[in-house]
Amino acid sequence: MTDYHEKYEMTIGIECHVQLATATKLFSPADNDARDAQPNTMTHPIDFGLPGMLPRLNKEAITLAIRAAKALNAEVAEVSRFDRKHYFYPDLPNGYQITQMYQPTILSGWVDAPLEDGSSVRVRIHHAHLESDAGKLTHYSDYSLVDLNRAGTPLIEVVSEADMHSPAEARAYATELYRLMTYAGVTHGDLYHGNMRFDVNLSVAPKGSPKLGTRTETKNLNSFRSVERAAAYEFTRQCEVLERGERIVQETRGWSDDTGKTTSQRSKEDAQDYRYMPDADIPPVVIERSMVEAVQSSVPKLPSEYRQEWQTLDVDRSVINRILSHQNYAILVSATLHEGDARAARRVANWIASNLSSEETESLEVSADVTDLLALCEMVERAEVTSNAATQLFNDLMKGASDPRAIAEAQGLLQNSDEDAIIAIIDEVLADPSSHKAVADIRAGNDKAIGFLIGQVMKQSKGQANPGVAQALLRQRIAEQ
Repeated sequence: MTDYHEKYEMTIGIECHVQLATATKLFSPADNDARDAQPNTMTHPIDFGLPGMLPRLNKEAITLAIRAAKALNAEVAEVSRFDRKHYFYPDLPNGYQITQMYQPTILSGWVDAPLEDGSSVRVRIHHAHLESDAGKLTHYSDYSLVDLNRAGTPLIEVVSEADMHSPAEARAYATELYRLMTYAGVTHGDLYHGNMRFDVNLSVAPKGSPKLGTRTETKNLNSFRSVERAAAYEFTRQCEVLERGERIVQETRGWSDDTGKTTSQRSKEDAQDYRYMPDADIPPVVIERSMVEAVQSSVPKLPSEYRQEWQTLDVDRSVINRILSHQNYAILVSATLHEGDARAARRVANWIASNLSSEETESLEVSADVTDLLALCEMVERAEVTSNAATQLFNDLMKGASDPRAIAEAQGLLQNSDEDAIIAIIDEVLADPSSHKAVADIRAGNDKAIGFLIGQVMKQSKGQANPGVAQALLRQRIAEQ
């Protein structure tokens, strides 16, 4: 495959729909959690657009938007307004979507997204607006069915500037935006159920061109990997079109994880084609500064603050990323650092990282108590348990067990550092004829033979002898013979 990176430059902006973690919908009292629900059961007459049904704004959605603004380093508008977007929506009975075109609640901001090489890309946020989601159509051979469970779900659409220029930067931004929104408590972050959906706007232009190329929009990506793969594919596809002397069509495209390709869905409309107009049923939203300060003061620690705090831990960047994939893990490492020290926090961080399978770990309940973790760290420092036993005990604590010493005693995991007891075992091992060759090899300079003798000591002690102590005493005993 031809590498077009030397000839062309890609430019990427991302629009992300973030489903807000409210109990009810944006303008109706219907349940907002439609996961696994039967079609059209999480609805209300307002969602059906019945005559005389007027929308009533969910205050909690405004609260969550204010929390999102802090995570996005953005200001909150003192006055915001809702508009009607008159695009044809077969899955919205009203015939229009309620959104914020002209006066959004969240103003400009920025996100610093860390990259794998240790650098970061700053992606500016143009704005983020509140809007209600559409329903869902399921198409069959000669008919379609509509499910309005999702219709009216509250969203914020975070619109970035076109500040990304590689698939890796796009993935990094999507990942960091996910962390910010989940850490701030804005969304549940269930990617499988579409709590966050990314639309990748990508254009290609010759290197050094002052003008951007025609963009395409790849819609509804629900994983960081898909964002990266779709951007890489679309860049190559557009370059090939340009190389053939053809023009890029401004359009909406779909993505298939199975084929690894984007496909055309429909031509892309411009803003004027949506026929925005003010929503006459919803008065302006006035947000006082005192409310903003009160709401944002309750936002918990965000990923950038954890990174700053953990600079003393001296752990690999991949360890930090894996811990940050789960907010409760980050809280645990931070608490270990504050109640213990950097050495203990580093040990817990590495234990956590070694027990995570990917950066997209689903939310898990974390039941470990910091006091128990610090006790386990102290046991390791005193060589009372092996590294394997420590990992086993750590996993038990993470599942809700307590008192690592009692668990170690019950499971026979404590190491024996009693020198007199270990010497007695060593004497038995050295007296065994099967050990004589290993002793002779050691005296002849083949130091690797000590491994056989340590293994025998560990076998005789049923794995409870401290191997470090055993090795030192073995050498001492051999030298004395």
